[in-house]
Amino acid sequence: MVVFRIVSILLGYLFGLFPTGVLYGKAHNVDIRSKGSGNSGMTNSLRVLGWKAGVVVFFGDCLKAVAAMAIIWGVARTRYPDAVKLLELYAGFGAVLGHNFPFYMKFKGGKGIATTGGVIFAFHWQLGLICAAVFLIITIISKYVSLGSICMVLIIPFILYFNNPQDWKLVVVGCIFTAMAIWRHRANIVRLMNGTENKLGQKVKR
Repeated sequence: MVVFRIVSILLGYLFGLFPTGVLYGKAHNVDIRSKGSGNSGMTNSLRVLGWKAGVVVFFGDCLKAVAAMAIIWGVARTRYPDAVKLLELYAGFGAVLGHNFPFYMKFKGGKGIATTGGVIFAFHWQLGLICAAVFLIITIISKYVSLGSICMVLIIPFILYFNNPQDWKLVVVGCIFTAMAIWRHRANIVRLMNGTENKLGQKVKR
């Protein structure tokens, strides 16, 4: 079981290495890592390349996690039926790690919000809708994508708990997702507190 947990994380990491934003940018002769915030994720793609890029990168980053989790589900549902949901989360966590810390880009990737969203949707689509609703409502009201992202990840441990209060391991993994996302947004949090965070539709000042 321990070995399969490691395999799940490693498989997820490999899927997470697929650089959706970078490839989309290259297809349009733009190095997304040298524009805007320098981030290779959905938000910077949206700001630099427009809404179409944001949508494509969002779904591409989501699907990385969904694909990894689907493979683990297919293998583990008969071998470890009682632990299959936990193993799916491990694979999803690996996908977020690969997205955030790709070894071939000197471990400088995105912030993992779209990929985390893909994890929650693949884990339980109703819970995914709750996370999506929180993200959209907060982002639309505040115009801060980072604030919507932070609020979304903060509820992950709670929705995992209420979905299955008997399985504390799911909640622990959910807390790790939240902690990593908060860490990746630490600079955004400082800017939010100082009132200097860029709003949706506003050009990024490097």
